[in-house]
Amino acid sequence: MKKGMLAEFKEFAIKGNMMDMAVGIILGAGFGKIITSLVSDIIMPPIGLLLGNVNFTDLKLVLREAGVDAVANPAVTWNYGNFIQVIIDFTIVAFCIFLVVKALNRVRDARKKDEVVTPPAPPEPTNEEKLLTEIRDLLKK
Repeated sequence: MKKGMLAEFKEFAIKGNMMDMAVGIILGAGFGKIITSLVSDIIMPPIGLLLGNVNFTDLKLVLREAGVDAVANPAVTWNYGNFIQVIIDFTIVAFCIFLVVKALNRVRDARKKDEVVTPPAPPEPTNEEKLLTEIRDLLKK
């Protein structure tokens, strides 16, 4: 029996993995905004101050000056400072995620050590094995 596309989509969308991934993406987006603010508003101003009042996002190379009519002929710039800023943001986000994953792995490993591993019980003998055991016992007598 063929499933309709809507039924297939519903099954796909409500799977546990999909919901976990959606939550992770939403939290990741929020985490990214927090880290971007941390870098832009907290970390970079002191670094810029140490480097002589440099704001990385303002660093650029003008490839062509703006024309007389700046609206019709805007300047063409190569914004390498913004690229530097994005690389710093990415590095800090990656490091923070590394620390979170490392902590989660440590917790997971600690839980595995705490779990008592009990071997599974041996399987119940089949009727055939029980019958053969009875025959063997009778033959011994």
